[in-house]
Amino acid sequence: MTLPSRVGPESFRVREIPRIETERLVLRAPRFEAAKTIATLVNDRRIAENTLRIPHPYRIADAEHFITGANATRAETVFLVTRSGDTVLGACGIVEQGEEAPEIGYWLGVAFWGKGYATEAARALIAFDNLHYNVLHAGARVNNPASRGVLEKCGFRWTGVGLYRIQSLASSAPFDRFHLDREQWAIARARPG
Repeated sequence: MTLPSRVGPESFRVREIPRIETERLVLRAPRFEAAKTIATLVNDRRIAENTLRIPHPYRIADAEHFITGANATRAETVFLVTRSGDTVLGACGIVEQGEEAPEIGYWLGVAFWGKGYATEAARALIAFDNLHYNVLHAGARVNNPASRGVLEKCGFRWTGVGLYRIQSLASSAPFDRFHLDREQWAIARARPG
């Protein structure tokens, strides 16, 4: 393994993240003033158990760490999902995975489940008009049909099941795996709802 002898100045700068607006939502870069709200929303075991990297309990220090690391590298693009008045509902993002296709992920505070916000945010995130990817991957825990529904509404196709480590459980659990390409996205985008 070869390590660079110098770290470039871009390593210490947070990238400029676009603001994406939908009918009801605004996706924007996380800011420190939202740390307390993020910690309050995420500190629910139901969220942590359905994501790979969120710890439980989730404290303000965890939210500050999340904000500090968000968008610090080109490998991950992170947005807060907000609505009018800058109310934070959750977060979403895309992680590049080396040679594999990038993967999207998202979470919403429990109070915002079942209102179509996750689908609206995911559609905005994966709008291939704004991204430069031909394929995206995603996953949903097999016992989370709502998240699976979000992915299917966005045009993702089920590709199988994989076992993944969940930080909050300190163990592994099965996840449904999904794939979306530009053609599937064009079809899904043309469908109403």
